[in-house]
Amino acid sequence: MIDSIRIKNRIREKGLQQKEIAAEMGISQSSFNQKINKVRGLSLDEANRLSEILEISQADFGTYFFA
Repeated sequence: MIDSIRIKNRIREKGLQQKEIAAEMGISQSSFNQKINKVRGLSLDEANRLSEILEISQADFGTYFFA
């Protein structure tokens, strides 16, 4: 299960908005919001794409997405 707080903090650190990330991922802002708030599941491909957008290192990937 993802660490929502850590993801949200990283989004703020990068100065991004959810709608920008959702657009880059090819999903609606509503879907993105549900995924980072654990209402809907996040696929491994989506987690990989999100880690690229947020520049999360491979070493830190697990702490963000497998909390």
